[in-house]
Amino acid sequence: MSRFCGAVAAGVLFALFGPMQAFSAEPVGQATLIRTEVTGETGPLVVRSPVHRDERIRTSRSGLGQFIFKDGTKLAVGAGSTVVIDKFVYDDSASVKRLSIKAAKGTFRWISGNSASSAYSIVTPAGTIGVRGTAFDFYVGPNGTTAIVLLNGAASFCGPGGCRQLRQQCDCVIATRGGRMTDPSQVDRRTLQTLSNPRALPFLSGDQQLSGALGGIRTSCGLASLRQDRQDRPQPQQRQERPAPQAPQAPQQAPQAPQQTPQQPQQQAPDTPDPPDKPDKPDHHHDRDHRGRDHHDRDHGGHGGDDNDHDRDGRRGREGRSGNY
Repeated sequence: MSRFCGAVAAGVLFALFGPMQAFSAEPVGQATLIRTEVTGETGPLVVRSPVHRDERIRTSRSGLGQFIFKDGTKLAVGAGSTVVIDKFVYDDSASVKRLSIKAAKGTFRWISGNSASSAYSIVTPAGTIGVRGTAFDFYVGPNGTTAIVLLNGAASFCGPGGCRQLRQQCDCVIATRGGRMTDPSQVDRRTLQTLSNPRALPFLSGDQQLSGALGGIRTSCGLASLRQDRQDRPQPQQRQERPAPQAPQAPQQAPQAPQQTPQQPQQQAPDTPDPPDKPDKPDHHHDRDHRGRDHHDRDHGGHGGDDNDHDRDGRRGREGRSGNY
């Protein structure tokens, strides 16, 4: 019974810690750059974290990981990507007999190391990339559609629809899971339209920046302007939105109205001296009253003259009558 319990306990310990020990026992490379979030089988990766055979590496939507393998091969894993270190067979020297990775989805850059070209292979849902001492970018879409862009050297792409050879810099081949495959042609904006993803090749367009030898490739295959175009597009919208912050300036003019209202009494102040002019009008009335009185007196004087005339007429009558007598 005790032996049975001991075997069960050993099995549990192996299930829990066996994979970690296997990964730690067989490191095949290490991380040289980690941005945002990159995880392996044992959790988040940091710079100098080892990577192991059969390990699945994932990046977040903004994540970026750069790795170097023991033979000097370099691999960049862009945002939203998943890749598995499938096979890694050591050689007695600094090279390897076999290095194979499976790219499930996302964006990648590959630079071959010191091993023979035949030792490398990259498996995608649409076919297999053959390496010929090469640097290239490749993209695997959600539906398995795969695009490869040659940066230097040579490469091949083989799928159900046959094989295509990439020999010139910036040559591009697009293949689907169903076997359709384009002939090699220069990558351009139409390539991203075909892939229905403007950020399908972020290391060429500049949407993600690489460092070291992975970022030292000078050519962008004419896609560097795409990122600048995307940055320039929002500017007209910002110009339309600029008047919105100026709306509060309208109330700033409103307070000026009360500033004018106090000035109105100041403008009317010179008109207030009109009341002193009004007393002059009673003076004119007063003079007219005096003139009226003078006229009245004259009228009375006239009446007085009539009385005198009446007296004179009376005397004349009496004198006449007395003369007649």
